[in-house]
Amino acid sequence: MIRHKKKNYCIAVLLIGLALLPCDKITAQETSNPAVVISKDLKWSERMALSILKRDPKAWQIDNNEKTKWDYKLGLVMTSFQKLYEATDNPVYANYIKDYAETVINSSGEILNYKLEDYNIDNINAGKMLFDLYARTKDDRYLTALKTLRKQLETHPRTNSGGFWHKKIYPNQMWLDGLYMGTPFYARYTAEFEGGKDFDDIAKQFEQIQLHTLDPKTGLLFHAWDESKQMDWANKETGTSPNFWSRSIGWYMMALVDVLDYMPKDHPKRKELIQYLNEIAKSVAKYQDRTGLWYQVTDSGKKEGNYLEASGSEMFVYAFAKGANKGYLPASYKKLANKGFDGIIKKLITVDADGEIHITQVCASAGLGGNPYRDGSYEYYIKEKIKTDNSHGLGPFILAALELKK
Repeated sequence: MIRHKKKNYCIAVLLIGLALLPCDKITAQETSNPAVVISKDLKWSERMALSILKRDPKAWQIDNNEKTKWDYKLGLVMTSFQKLYEATDNPVYANYIKDYAETVINSSGEILNYKLEDYNIDNINAGKMLFDLYARTKDDRYLTALKTLRKQLETHPRTNSGGFWHKKIYPNQMWLDGLYMGTPFYARYTAEFEGGKDFDDIAKQFEQIQLHTLDPKTGLLFHAWDESKQMDWANKETGTSPNFWSRSIGWYMMALVDVLDYMPKDHPKRKELIQYLNEIAKSVAKYQDRTGLWYQVTDSGKKEGNYLEASGSEMFVYAFAKGANKGYLPASYKKLANKGFDGIIKKLITVDADGEIHITQVCASAGLGGNPYRDGSYEYYIKEKIKTDNSHGLGPFILAALELKK
């Protein structure tokens, strides 16, 4: 990759390969020109990023959105673009993030469609892009938005044992998803702005998940826990939901490896989090299919209706690879990660004639409760919509590819 420092450049992917042209030479229409070809010689991380740029010149258009919004899924994709920018130094990826941020944060630092009083832990996740944006631009609107999201965590409702509720509309509940939505942002904020004062509280979030969702039989973690045990989906003795959903476990594992980026090496809770990672990695590895992939309902294998699901598989690959790269996990997990990534490419990636790539078999969404009611049954998880190029499958693919340098 050629590196340019003095002028913003946009990517034009041509029949002859990859060329860099000044931004003012390329319109959005040209960027999404179906005649554009993405070189097969690029790494998978850039092939996916360029495919996203080709389909969706504006980040908010991902998932066929009709207008921009502050959204945890788009935040996940922006996180992957930030990591790609760090790896390539190509400003087109940074510009994609900045362009999205400017559509959801106004000049006063107010966040579009965000209400602190909703106490939705999902709303924290997109805030991760703001740290580097603020560092690059010194634009105070991003600092204001960061402070707003940190303020939410100060007053966010909690279980009696100190765990963040998933949302105000889901009282007394912790979901595995929420650990990724909240703790990496919390960890970076307290490391960079607060002298690391809240790492004990961050560790507490993982401690509560381990205490309340761990299944001693499989070693896997149930999707959620209701402290009140009042939800219809909750086990009346333990409060746990009834099934293991691969993406939720993937969210949790990504949260662990990302939080450890910021937790000081001498912090007493660091070893505890690494131990949690090793325990869940060992259990998840047992359920890796011969294809290298994992099923939507993690422990149910080829049971009727179950399928090899993209996003959970990608998240496991990312966590295994990063854990091994950082020395948190034994080196053998790098081999499992490579096997998983190869399975993703072979079974789930399709390539168009012009080089555009697509990720298939992505569970569009899954949760518990709400209206219509989601009961957490096996039948519920396998019947949720399955999509191609859903954002849940885009970001983790790039992150996994980057960790493996594929």
